[in-house]
Order: sequence, then structure tokens, then C-alpha cells
Amino acid sequence: MIIKSFEVEKIKSIKNNLILLYGSNQGHKNQVIKELFEKLFDGEISRLDENEILNNYEEFISSLINKSLFEDDKLIVISRTSEKIIKLVNEILDRNIEKIKIIINSDNLEKKSKLRSLFEKDKKLICIPFYEDNERSLVSIAQNFLREKNIKVSQEVVNLLVGRSRGDRGNLINELNKIENLSITKKNIDLEDVFKLTNLSENYSVFELAESYLAKNKKQVSKILNENNFANDECILILRTILNRSKRLLKLKESQNETGNIDLTISSFRPPIFWKEKDVVKKQIQSWSDEEVKKVIYKINDLEVLIKKNSNNSINFVSDFVSNY
Repeated sequence: MIIKSFEVEKIKSIKNNLILLYGSNQGHKNQVIKELFEKLFDGEISRLDENEILNNYEEFISSLINKSLFEDDKLIVISRTSEKIIKLVNEILDRNIEKIKIIINSDNLEKKSKLRSLFEKDKKLICIPFYEDNERSLVSIAQNFLREKNIKVSQEVVNLLVGRSRGDRGNLINELNKIENLSITKKNIDLEDVFKLTNLSENYSVFELAESYLAKNKKQVSKILNENNFANDECILILRTILNRSKRLLKLKESQNETGNIDLTISSFRPPIFWKEKDVVKKQIQSWSDEEVKKVIYKINDLEVLIKKNSNNSINFVSDFVSNY
């Protein structure tokens, strides 16, 4: 019997003891296992791999029979399964073993799969396919999570997280949990925070590219561009990071004009500048005039519009921008 992944709530009212979860969306499967099986189950829970069962098959079957006869209900989650698990399924059906619920977690199964076919056709069995989440569903998951946790971020942050989740809500939820932890100590979370916090960077981050650009370190900018294969969807992030840093730089320049002391300007700036950043920030202040920083800000705004209209050439536009002052 087939149940669609968006109908999984039906499981609560179904008494079937053998359930197959298959598909590439491991994050969604894990969520269902945790929230609709483990949390709602009062008895003993065991988590096993297929190999652990098959290598001790007779002993495992014997333990199922004994538990079914003499012990309370039990939930068994079997991971990394293959067609070989059919042997176990058939034996449980033949022996009519009760009081034991078994969840079989498998990767993608083709239509010709015997395991998939068995679960789809037998009314005693439940089969639930889990396909990749689409962008719309992932955006909804992210927005609901952030709303429930009362965390305010821009739509660009949400889009970035969704784009990098690779269609798996498990990846998305992992990153959202990191943001929740950060929100405990930081009220305003921006793209730069998210980029540094999550698993989105290569050897050189977008943050380092922005800092090197504003320090007019052409050698480092060139090195970062050459050693990183930035994707088109990272281009807006690169520009926004440079934009945020440019706005900070403009405030620093204005403060320096008032104090006349660059070190005092940096040390008294709010939010505080981390000590490791102070040297590069000092270099940035010394490298730009107020008018030059303003021109960069205006240019970034124009470049964003251009990129949104010509997304296929995004990385070329950004490379030209950061390579030329």
C-alpha cells in the first residue's frame, strides 16, 4: 500500500507493522522517523543496519519471536537496506509476528525493485516514497522555522539556505539550527553571518574576498578568484557582503573625520570590530576616500540589477567588478 510523503500523518491511525521509507530525501525520512514513530512510541526502540541483521539472521528472527510472545511492543529502525531485506519481510509475514513495528529505510528504489513492488502491492505493508523537496516547500519550511523561533532574517538569507540545501530538508534544518543558536547572542543576523556560520564556504570565503577587495589587495583578490569556483547563485551574496562592509567603511570614514584618530575610530566603533580584523580595517580606511566608497555602494546597487537580468553572466560581472577599482 502506497502513502504519499505529504500524507504521512495517516500513519498515526494505521496499525501496519512493516513500513518501507525510500528515496533520496534522507532529511525528510529522518524527520518522519523521529516525529511520527520514535516520539509517539512508548516501547523499546532499536536502530540497526541491514548487515547487522543478515549476519546474525537466525538469532535475530528468534529474538523477534520471543519478544513478540513475552515482551512489550518494540520499534526497530533498519537503515542502509537493499533488496536482501525481502527475506526478513517475507518471514515476518509468514510467521505473523506481532507487537513489533519495523521501519525499513532505503535509498532510491527503481520501479522494477522487488522490495518496492512487494510493499506497494501488499495491503499488509506500507510504502512511502520520499522525493527531493522543491524550492517552494523548502522556503516554507525555513520561513515556518524562523517564525516559530521568532528569528528575523531577510528573504535573501532564506533563499541562500534553500539554494544550498540541495533539495534535502535535513541539510536545511541543520543550518537553521545553527542560526537559532546564533540568535541567542546576536539579534540581527545578515548574509555575512549566515555565510560564515553555515557550511557554505570553500577554501576562501566570500567574506575574505570582500575584505581583500576593500583593502585593495589585488593579489589576494586574484588568488581567491582563481582558487574558488564561485557559482552564479553566490554572486548576489558576494555583492551584498561587499555592500555591507562598504557601508561600515563609510561610517568609519565619517567617524574618522570627526575624531581625527584612526585607532580611536576603530576601537570605539559599534558593533565592536574583532581584534583580528583591526589591521585590515585600518588598511581599508586608509585606502579609500568618502566619495570612492559612496561610488562603490552605488555601483553595487546597479550591478545587482544587471545580474538579476543576466544571471548567466553573473560571475563574469562580479569578477570584473572586484578586479578593477
